[in-house]
Amino acid sequence: MSRYQELASQTEQLIANGVLRAGDRLPSVRQACRIHTVSPITVTQAYYLLESRGLIEARPKSGYFVRARLGRNLPEPEMSHPLGGSTQLQVSDFIFQILDSVRDPGVVPLGSSFPSPYLYPLDKLGRFLANAARRFDPLATVTDLPPGNEELRRQLALRYLAQGAAVSPQEIIVTSGAMEGLNLCLQAVTQPGDLIAIESPTFYAGLQASERLGLKVIEIPSHPREGVSLSALEEALRQHPIKACLFMLNFANPTGSLVADERKPALVELLRRHDIPLIEDDVYAELYFGPQAPRCSKADDQAGLVMHVSSFSKCLAPGYRLGWVAAGRYAERIRRLKLSTSLATTIPVQIALADYLKQGGYENHLRHLRQALARQEAELVSAVEQHFPAGTRLARPQGGYFLWLELPRQVDTLLLHQQALELGISIAPGPIFSAQREFGHYLRLNFGHPDSPRRQAAMATLGELIARQL
Repeated sequence: MSRYQELASQTEQLIANGVLRAGDRLPSVRQACRIHTVSPITVTQAYYLLESRGLIEARPKSGYFVRARLGRNLPEPEMSHPLGGSTQLQVSDFIFQILDSVRDPGVVPLGSSFPSPYLYPLDKLGRFLANAARRFDPLATVTDLPPGNEELRRQLALRYLAQGAAVSPQEIIVTSGAMEGLNLCLQAVTQPGDLIAIESPTFYAGLQASERLGLKVIEIPSHPREGVSLSALEEALRQHPIKACLFMLNFANPTGSLVADERKPALVELLRRHDIPLIEDDVYAELYFGPQAPRCSKADDQAGLVMHVSSFSKCLAPGYRLGWVAAGRYAERIRRLKLSTSLATTIPVQIALADYLKQGGYENHLRHLRQALARQEAELVSAVEQHFPAGTRLARPQGGYFLWLELPRQVDTLLLHQQALELGISIAPGPIFSAQREFGHYLRLNFGHPDSPRRQAAMATLGELIARQL
């Protein structure tokens, strides 16, 4: 945990214990620097994080004050403990049964995997897309075949450079969304029957992709705030013939966990010693609530073993289905796989997003998006604290748009899902995030949609449904 996170945690504990109460003024930045012997940037980062969590508020020309909150502060879940051993996957039918039931736009989308489309500059993107279509060069049908549009890949390389990662445009392959990128990466480094390491819990799409490719998985324990356990991973690497790791290091789905910046070099080095590739699904990295982006794993990748997969679907352009892989030593292999499967990603979309990155105000959009998501997270946490029963646990994420909740052990979230859906409310039950259908009393909630009376009523209803199972 970094120093600013420690300071934020200490202050949060003082609020939870009632030492600091609603309306109390926090020490000024200068005073906090003197009290804790830290730099002004450390204090500012800590206060920004507390503000994003809804615990404090800034008042113009007055400083920072403890914010009045409903409910109570909930403890967080503990490290996961998967059953162990490799698993032959049979999850797709089970997952599809759950997901097909939550596609109705009339349902309150607490179980959705997508944020509200109204958070994105779709009108502005449409103008860029229309312009790209009007000036579309027919030769681009050939020149923009994989690895993809040259200007888009250059813009992506510049964004990597801003994060301290020297990524060549030549190693970036444009894909039809992050899911295609993940599939291509898995195909590039595995054969049917191979074993890969995943987090527990993990995003169900990775389980589906692994099942489709005939892979086995071993689940690595993870903490709902700190992410995958490096000690457990090291032990698994010694005991099992793991061919690749598929992890989400930044604001993982479903937990929202974040592997701390200082732990990422150790993870990359561990895999380098074993010569095992890391496939990093990093679609939420731009959705951080703090003052700076999390460390990019490519900044530590000297051996070319990190295949960094991302997309614009969660941060800019839902529905455009444009992603990429910064593929390291596997770039040529993935480029050929892309050519032999889907051939190319829609070229006008590539041109439009390249133009938008150059002149569309991307950073300004991201700033407003992050502020909206941080506010919505605090609102949903308050609703959980108000309506859910004693024994509920949750970890406060530092980005993304998911809350991971542990309910009392008597609660069956598959049953809860069925009951809630009958009342027009979707949730994502815990078992869909496990190869062995664990996490039966956990659920994931989406705070990517603005608060509304309809959502407030849905949270109250969920609280009542949970109480009936106790």
